Amino acid sequence: MNSVINFIELENRVISATYRNLMFGATVLLVDHASGHQLSEPVTRITSRLPSGSIRIRLPASCKAGTYFLRALNGHGRHVAQSVQFSVV
Repeated sequence: MNSVINFIELENRVISATYRNLMFGATVLLVDHASGHQLSEPVTRITSRLPSGSIRIRLPASCKAGTYFLRALNGHGRHVAQSVQFSVV
């Protein structure tokens, strides 16, 4: 089963994304593209029992301008999907 996370838009420091084939308990993290460092916040956990849906992630004030992408980890912490990169200004 191929999992997918799609970045949709960033507006007013809120990221909108859709996902497919992510199971209950999966985690979506924000990753700095330049360093590959996973940010400690925000962390979003999939709480829907349905394998497909959408999420909205509010960026904290501590999130600096740069290029990022979303990374999805399954319930065991393994990388299962990654979005395209996007810029935060």
